[in-house]
Amino acid sequence: MVSRRDLDHIWPRHIADSIQIFDHAPQAETWLDLGSGGGFPGLVCAILSADSNVSTKFTLIESDARKCAFLREATRLLDLRADILTSRIETVPPQPFDVVTARALAPLPQLLTLAHPFCAPQTVCLFPKGAQAESELTAAQANWHISVERVPSRTDPGATILKLTEIAPRP
Repeated sequence: MVSRRDLDHIWPRHIADSIQIFDHAPQAETWLDLGSGGGFPGLVCAILSADSNVSTKFTLIESDARKCAFLREATRLLDLRADILTSRIETVPPQPFDVVTARALAPLPQLLTLAHPFCAPQTVCLFPKGAQAESELTAAQANWHISVERVPSRTDPGATILKLTEIAPRP
């Protein structure tokens, strides 16, 4: 479920990038991956969780039915604790998760709008961002209160993982 041009770079560009997200996530009971696409990082993190004997329950949201069919089959074959929702993120009923991830989904201000209905005070959001991370963060802070930890990417020297907590709209 990656483009042909990415096939030669699937490990560093997609899998290793997803693994590093899992490495920075707290142990969690519930994990939500927004816009899961071909399973990066949600499916990879669910596999790592199962391999670590962690009982995290994953929910992957993807609007493309074809991609969801792949995610469901992979989840079934690997016996993962994951629900796959074929839906637009905005139509999923709000509920809190311990961890929320999204990779290459939207600029941070829009991403926070999508993630907020799934955040509780203790929720940790992990959003990998590229060279525009700081400008996206500045734009987001105009409308959002967030606590930010910047984690350098191990797969791209120009990228960072934004580890966000205490997400709340500004009054």
